[in-house]
Amino acid sequence: MTETPEKVAGVEVGERRISIPGFTEEGENLAAATNAADRHSHGGLGESAKELMSGSGSRGNRHIGFDLTGFPEPTGREEEWRFTPLKKLAGVLSDLPTANAGTDREPVDYQVTEGLEGVVVSTLRDGEAPRGAVLQPADRAAVVAYKNVEQALHIKVTEGTEVAEPIRVDITGKQAGSRANSHVVLEAEPNSKAVFVIEHRGSADFNGNVEITVGEGATVDVISLQRWNNDAVHVGQHDAEVGKDATYKHVAVTLGGEVVRVNSNFRYAAEGAEAEMYGLYFADAGQHIEHRTFVDHNAPRNTSNVLYKGALQGKTARTVWIGDVLIRKEAEGTDSYEKNQNLVLTDGARADSVPNLEIETGLIEGAGHASSTGRFDDNHLFYLMSRGIPEDIARQLVVRGFLHEILQKIEVPAIQESLAEDLERELQIHGN
Repeated sequence: MTETPEKVAGVEVGERRISIPGFTEEGENLAAATNAADRHSHGGLGESAKELMSGSGSRGNRHIGFDLTGFPEPTGREEEWRFTPLKKLAGVLSDLPTANAGTDREPVDYQVTEGLEGVVVSTLRDGEAPRGAVLQPADRAAVVAYKNVEQALHIKVTEGTEVAEPIRVDITGKQAGSRANSHVVLEAEPNSKAVFVIEHRGSADFNGNVEITVGEGATVDVISLQRWNNDAVHVGQHDAEVGKDATYKHVAVTLGGEVVRVNSNFRYAAEGAEAEMYGLYFADAGQHIEHRTFVDHNAPRNTSNVLYKGALQGKTARTVWIGDVLIRKEAEGTDSYEKNQNLVLTDGARADSVPNLEIETGLIEGAGHASSTGRFDDNHLFYLMSRGIPEDIARQLVVRGFLHEILQKIEVPAIQESLAEDLERELQIHGN
């Protein structure tokens, strides 16, 4: 893989490689999007040329809201949906209600860690704070999930509490094709410390929102694991607001599911915060894995770092990463970086990677982005094979080393070990 960052006016800008064919098997009209250069900018926003010239093309101007009429059924030509196999998302985009989380009628089962000191588990109805205070739906699926959950799951860590063990939310789908809407509110009060783990398994058409409030001086890790069966569909939006002098880390790992699309976003409530997003994904034949990130530097003197890594194997394996960073005029002193790396293991697999960086002030510490997609480094393989390691084992070692950096960011040993075993199985299947 190659990566060639460069400096432009003090800002580091990495090489971007994007593959845009005509029509995909999912029926996306990417040819129309590509040919309409006067209507679409594949820098990532998709507004008209007139809107871009007027300045309204900024990522910060994208439509958000709780009214479903503001989000019509997507056609596939919208910038937000042009990579996504929409025909497979009919269930999660339909405005159909589901029962409350935890009832027998719910198509998914929820298991929540309870009994931890300083941790309060409850529910929130629509309009009951802090529900809706952080998450602002940015697409139709997020609105559908929000409005069709009567009682959102609410987990609060009280002020000054340091939770010794992870707080788990285990979500298990009961049946393929069953529709489930979910909304989870995670709240860490000032000077608290906690690790939240949300794990998805089983089969369902799952539409899930997660909103996270990180109070002043708090330290919060959110680990989202998508380990669905191969027939599951999952669309989700995760939004966080990071308080003054707080530390926030979001880790998304996607290994299972037929179609998984997760939007992970954060913004700041004040200055002095550190926020990170990490992602790991492994796509096999027939899988579409899509991760989108948005870092909104809306306050001064904050830092951010985004790193997503993925591997693909199989003729129809498909991954998408879209990374947006917006440094607003008021965000002086910002230090931000984002990177995506993809390793293609077989012919026919496809990875799309689009990093986007908007800077509205020159008074920053630093900002940059990078993206690379490539195959095995033949030199690495030659080095290992020259020392007696068979080619299939050598390939496994290279992939394992490539992805290990993200596993290290999950500071829960049991989860690290479990995911390492899952990756080992994936690599063994490929090696055979």
